[in-house]
Amino acid sequence: CVGISKCLPAYCNDDTPNACYNDIPKKDLIEVKNMGGLVGKKGLAILAQGAAAARQCAAEDGLKAMLKSMGPKCADDEALFKKLMAWKGAEPVQLRGWVGSIRSAHAS
Repeated sequence: CVGISKCLPAYCNDDTPNACYNDIPKKDLIEVKNMGGLVGKKGLAILAQGAAAARQCAAEDGLKAMLKSMGPKCADDEALFKKLMAWKGAEPVQLRGWVGSIRSAHAS
């Protein structure tokens, strides 16, 4: 990998079992820090994408469970599900007010 070779002095192996970060030459440290920062940012972005996908799945599962608890009409209403998922920026307290009106609308 480009730039990683600058870190080789810190690589522990049989010949250098006590190698550490301080073994990297000072002239290479700036490049090593920059490369480490770049790799760290990319890794964090990948983890953030996974976390966002997990939150989305949990939100969908929770909403499906809530709609199912309100009856089969609500549970099977795909349009309602999509509208509520699109409205995900609302506070949980506001959502509680909607539950009663959803039940009333689907009771008839």
